[in-house]
Amino acid sequence: MLDKKGDTIDPKFFSMNVKHIELISAELGIAKKQAENTMNLLAEGSTVPFISRYRKEVTGSLDEVQIARIEDLQKRYKEVDDRRAFIIKTITEQGKLTPELEEKLEATWVLTELEDIYLPYKPKRKTRATVAIEKGLEPLAKLIFEQEEAAPGTAAEAFINEQVANSDEALKGARDIIAEWINENAESRDKLRKLFNNTSSLGSKVIEGKEEEAAKYKDYFDFKEDFLSIPSHRVLAILRGESEGFLYATIMPVEEDAIDILNKQYITHRNGSSEQVGKAITDSYKRLLRPSLENEFRALAKEKADSDAIEVFAENLRQLLLAAPLGPKAVIAVDPGYRTGCKVVALDDQGNMLDNDVIYPLEKNYKRDDAENLLRNWVNRYDTQAIAVGNGTAGRETEEFIKKIDFGKKVNVFMVNESGASVYSASEVAREEFPDHDVTVRGAVSIGRRLIDPLAELVKIDPKSIGVGQYQHDVNQSNLKQSLDRVVVSCVNNVGVNLNTASKHLLAYISGLGPSLADNIVKFRKENGAFKNRLQLKKVPRLGEKAFEQCAGFLRIENGDNPLDNSAVHPERYSIVEAMAKKQNTTVSELMSKEELRKKINAKEYVSEEVGLLTLEDILKELDKPSRDPRDEISIFEYAENIKSMEDVKPGMVLPGVVTNITAFGAFVDIGVKQDGLVHISHLSNRFISNPNEAVKLNQKVQVTVLEVDIARKRISLSMKDNEPAPAKGAVREPRRDNRPANNNNNNKPNNKKQDAPVNDFQASLAALKNKFK
Repeated sequence: MLDKKGDTIDPKFFSMNVKHIELISAELGIAKKQAENTMNLLAEGSTVPFISRYRKEVTGSLDEVQIARIEDLQKRYKEVDDRRAFIIKTITEQGKLTPELEEKLEATWVLTELEDIYLPYKPKRKTRATVAIEKGLEPLAKLIFEQEEAAPGTAAEAFINEQVANSDEALKGARDIIAEWINENAESRDKLRKLFNNTSSLGSKVIEGKEEEAAKYKDYFDFKEDFLSIPSHRVLAILRGESEGFLYATIMPVEEDAIDILNKQYITHRNGSSEQVGKAITDSYKRLLRPSLENEFRALAKEKADSDAIEVFAENLRQLLLAAPLGPKAVIAVDPGYRTGCKVVALDDQGNMLDNDVIYPLEKNYKRDDAENLLRNWVNRYDTQAIAVGNGTAGRETEEFIKKIDFGKKVNVFMVNESGASVYSASEVAREEFPDHDVTVRGAVSIGRRLIDPLAELVKIDPKSIGVGQYQHDVNQSNLKQSLDRVVVSCVNNVGVNLNTASKHLLAYISGLGPSLADNIVKFRKENGAFKNRLQLKKVPRLGEKAFEQCAGFLRIENGDNPLDNSAVHPERYSIVEAMAKKQNTTVSELMSKEELRKKINAKEYVSEEVGLLTLEDILKELDKPSRDPRDEISIFEYAENIKSMEDVKPGMVLPGVVTNITAFGAFVDIGVKQDGLVHISHLSNRFISNPNEAVKLNQKVQVTVLEVDIARKRISLSMKDNEPAPAKGAVREPRRDNRPANNNNNNKPNNKKQDAPVNDFQASLAALKNKFK
């Protein structure tokens, strides 16, 4: 068998890939051809955004999530293949590989099953069983294990030697050998694994003497919950408490149930040997099986909890990156402060810094007048259309000061979430952009740019520093990075970027580019001027045909040579649009601008072997709204005027707020008092919801009812039940600011009953692979 280059393909390798296709098809519920075609595109170097957007006919319209899952599953099965190959090689070298054993190894695609089969052949360190075997006690163990010998103590006397002092020692050694046999039996491990999965509890206790230090883990001092139903955030909290040395955690079923399962499997008689086997079973479970399986399930619990937390983080990041932009408008940005003043910068409509200074608007002297004069002068000089105020320390006070200034024209003031701005300002990226300015100026610039285009600015910051995650420092960092990087890539390519204004940091996330090619594009742009058409990309050093294919459709050129260059239509399909225009006796430009011409197009006339209706429909949609931004329009929001601190907040108040973070157990809402309040999942909606994202989105404007204020612990409990919904998409309206208490009805009373999102059965983590791949 030959590949495309004419090289010989190992038939076994080919059969494994065919098996991969079957497994992926079954797991994702897609046709084998969809899986195969997608795997081929990935193997050719195509990216997930490119495949989902421009190869719909090939994949059968698989979306980014499905394509990414195919990519992940390929890696997983490759790992299984690699491990299987190593195991077969090891057992072969031992001279113990039989056709039946090899068939058994080849038949499984579950790593735990593979390891169970391998366990008896796995090279071991010295164990109690190996020591007993060295003493010559294996024949005694076999005799007892068969349970035909009624008097094993008498039989053991025959094994007394220089290394075995008496029959009791001989019996003990025999039990050690039997205990290891039971531990290494795949059937036993499978039965107990099911018991662990279905009936275990995850428990935790405080370590004696640590009660005072561990106060924040008080809820877990004497805690137990079903393994299958415990929410991910509790798992991570318990594991964090354990890692900090405050808690001791366990995962196990009822011990008697486990031992009973083993007794039923191994006890076949009622005599002295059976009694010895019973003792060996108990020892095997307590000393070998339980610790091994508990570690396995701890790892599974952590993996599942990590996955849930990463999913929450990824969704929050997606919503944050796709937050509504102000667009290309001149902005003044303010990084508020009390003692050190407010750092202010003036930015043009592309985010380039025009001016910077420090003002002191919160001091009750002439400096307050100076601040007002500077802002008024800048607004006129730089034709400022909006002012961005960071939501950190002194943010509310600074915002209030600016809103009272008469600029002689309408200038909207926006509060901007500045999480991570300090990380950016101290980063190498910021130093490269502003080598002659300190961190305070850079931070103010970042705040302003976040208002103009949050996506373009936030890609410069490590996503973990943006502050929209849950236990992000506790989860697997490699998996977290991979997931968050995918989200950034997806968002950037979904929106598209202006080829002539995008930074290299933004360009680096475009399909097919990366940091090196992005840097080359920016250098080429500086040396040769703005790009006039997409084809010029091929002149960029090291940007070859494949990279051009992958990136071209996601890069926009405004006012270029070809109007299609400012759309998501890929250059490989320009000829189709030109044919459409020719048939209408018009130009491409007129076709894009006149709806009556586009309505005359019959997409079916342009179907070919390479281009189907799916692609043609995408092209027609793009012609209707070329280079459309999928993000919402920005809306004005204001906090309640007389609510500035936690002391101003009283139970029963109805306040406007902004959703700042979403977790598995609820959403955090900023009501303008420097301490976000929590809307527990049970108070997000009048209907039952299992996922907070069903009720709210990041940056959503909401109305909340105050349930409880705990100033000492800095906690505010909120509810969204029975409150009016947030404004419609793109709408601008004034929030209610009367702060009157909500109607005194039961729906606004605190609900102490916890309502946690159901956690998927851990069978999905442990046994799903086995069940799916039978």
